[in-house]
Parts: sequence; C-alpha cells; structure tokens
Amino acid sequence: MAPFASILLMLTWLSIPRPPTAGGDAAPEVTWRPEQPVQGHLFVLRVTAGPGERLAGVEGRAANEELHFDRVADGAFESLAAVPIDATSVEVALTYRYEDGAQASASRRVTVAPGDYRHERLTVAPRFGAPPDSADQARIASDNAKARQVSRRSHRTARIWGGDVRRPRESRVTSGFGNGREFNGQISSRHMGLDLDGDPGDTVVAAARGVVEVVDAFLLAGNVVYLNHGGGLLSAYFHLSEQLVQPGDTVEAGAPIGLVGATGRVTGPHLHWVVRYGTTSVDPRSLLELVGR
Repeated sequence: MAPFASILLMLTWLSIPRPPTAGGDAAPEVTWRPEQPVQGHLFVLRVTAGPGERLAGVEGRAANEELHFDRVADGAFESLAAVPIDATSVEVALTYRYEDGAQASASRRVTVAPGDYRHERLTVAPRFGAPPDSADQARIASDNAKARQVSRRSHRTARIWGGDVRRPRESRVTSGFGNGREFNGQISSRHMGLDLDGDPGDTVVAAARGVVEVVDAFLLAGNVVYLNHGGGLLSAYFHLSEQLVQPGDTVEAGAPIGLVGATGRVTGPHLHWVVRYGTTSVDPRSLLELVGR
C-alpha cells in the first residue's frame, strides 16, 4: 500500500448568537478513527463538547451522505462515515445543537490514504462477458433502482444494529474489494464487494442485526438478500442458491439468511458480500475492523 497521506484539518467556525446560558466559548472537538481513513473504507466521526458546552445533538453530512450521530457512554456523539473509493478527501459539514436551543456550524476536510487495489481477469458465461443488450440494460437498471431504494431507507431508519457484527462466512477471501475486473477480455468493472469462498449449499448468515428489505433474483448478482441495519448502514449477499428469509423479517447477527450458490455473473460458487453506507460501497472488512469480529 502506498504511504498514507497526511491528514489535513480545516475548521471553519461560524458564530451564531447564543444566550449566556449556553456556557463556554470553546468549539466542540471533532476527531475520527482510524486516524488515517482509507479510500473505500468506513470510519467513525466523534464530536466532543468543549468545556462548559451542553450539546443536545449533532447533525451533518460527509461525502454527500447523511450522518447519524448517537450519544455514546461518555457523552460524546459518534457516527459512521464512508470514504468513496475514488475520493482524495472527504468534506464533513456539521451542525451542533445546544440544550439552550442555539446552533453553530463547522466544516472539516479530511484528506485520506489511497487504497491498495489490483486488477483481475475473469472468464464468465458469454452473456455476461459482453456489453448488455437493451433487455439486459433495462433489467440491470431495475435491479439498481431496487438497491438504491434500500440505501434511501437505511438513512430513514434509526440504527438497528449493535456491537455484534461478524463475517457472513468464516472462509477465505477469494477476491478483494475495489479490484478492477475484466470479463472475457471485453467488459470492465470494479469489484465493489468482498468474495468469500464456499460450496453450494453452505450457510450464509447476517453480518449484523437488521430488517430484510429485498429478496429477489438480479441479473448480475443472482439471488440476493438485502438487509437494512439503519443509521445509513446496509449489507447485501449475492449469488445465493437459496434465500431463507422474507422481506420484513428482522434478523439477528449470525442468523442464517441464505445458502451459497453460483447464480448471476460468476466464475463459480461463492458469496459476494456488500456493505454500503447509504449509496457508498465500502470494504466490508473496514466495518469489522471498527466494531466487528
């Protein structure tokens, strides 16, 4: 991996008149972990009130995605955030709400580290190795619209998942997130998920607590299950031979949701695991590194 870029901090404090009861003059402290976010990874934003400040809540956006701050045990506020895979920096805009009703705004620019992504050449069925015809284009557009709807719902849903986050299969990674891919020497794409090894019929479990939003057969992804974890977070499971859940089901982390298969555009049986923050796809391993196992 290329050397990490340095973190560039730019803080713009916009003063908004506040009553004397608000207390204190120090701006809230904004930090994040890891200290050096990487392209295509999740990170956690943290806002801590300054001395004498009484924060009631924090709102904001980062990389064009809504942030969802929750108060944590020590009184600070934290939210997941995502670095798009091609981003060289992330713009963070925050609004602080105080207990006296006053508000103030701040912005940060976070320069991120480059990801370490490779190029793969794959052979698939002829239908999937050439540009799609008009019928397939329409099918793909419909599938993508369903996926975007889950992204929108994840931002409108309060956080469902907790600290129990796990891999949907305890097996080796066969293809990493973010790699460039060439199919049959003709069509190129980027691999926006993590492939985990498996034999047909092996069990796939939910990575975290969530609500089943989509159970369907997509053209490229094959048989899919999409889970809405709330607070902007969602996960999806592709190429299944069988789905074991129905839309509207609430599942716990580790609950069986499907079986490994080879449906859709594949070179063989495996699980393609997707994690997104809103519409931003990220390496699922970055979620495990933050809160999982």
